[in-house]
Amino acid sequence: MRNKLNIMCLILARAGSQRVPNKNIKILGTRPLIAYAIECAKKSKYVSRIIVSTDSDEIAGVAEKFGAEAPFRRPTQISKADSTELDAFIHALNWLKENQNYVPDLIVKLFPTSPFRKAESVDKAIELLLAEPQADSVRSVRLCSEHPHKMWTIDQKMNRLRSFIPLEEKRPEAHTLSYQVLPEVFVQNACIDVVRTSVIFKKNSITGTEIIPFVMEEVESLDINTPLDFKFAELLMKEKLSL
Repeated sequence: MRNKLNIMCLILARAGSQRVPNKNIKILGTRPLIAYAIECAKKSKYVSRIIVSTDSDEIAGVAEKFGAEAPFRRPTQISKADSTELDAFIHALNWLKENQNYVPDLIVKLFPTSPFRKAESVDKAIELLLAEPQADSVRSVRLCSEHPHKMWTIDQKMNRLRSFIPLEEKRPEAHTLSYQVLPEVFVQNACIDVVRTSVIFKKNSITGTEIIPFVMEEVESLDINTPLDFKFAELLMKEKLSL
């Protein structure tokens, strides 16, 4: 296992959150939400640089205050709600190459929205990828709390429920069975992704095709997207601080 890899943490933090205004810098507990991602990356044994990709001077200022770099601003056209993460990755990598002649070997993507993520988990995810040279990336997941075999779409014309999973792919009456007898299904938790830089350009993807799973527990997987999520995170944070 190589010890001299350039491993960069990339934190994507655009402005304009609609459901939770100014979410990325909203105070949770004692500091802005983005600070938890930065502090987590700073504690990693492997991460050598922490770059924040943002279109906001305010977010950049907060990020720099807590020890990250924000050397560029992400263009508006790739900072919209429907913009892709791939666009943000390529912009960041191209800017760093052209302006600093810096090309990382691995990129660790952290979103600001997972404040309970542990540095130990980041390091484990990195180690998983380093241990498998043929793999493209590592993606964190958690066990689904709502099973797809119990999910439905609505046929608007007929006003009928239709199984989201084709019936021929399900056990008979799967929607009535307990979760314990259904196949385990995992959902990505937007917490930790690790990818080889070469994969991004060769496969035009931030995951590639050979993806190693990194299973995480429910609390560490908490992803803040709504006001209710934020309230729940505040309760967990108070409980944690009182321990």
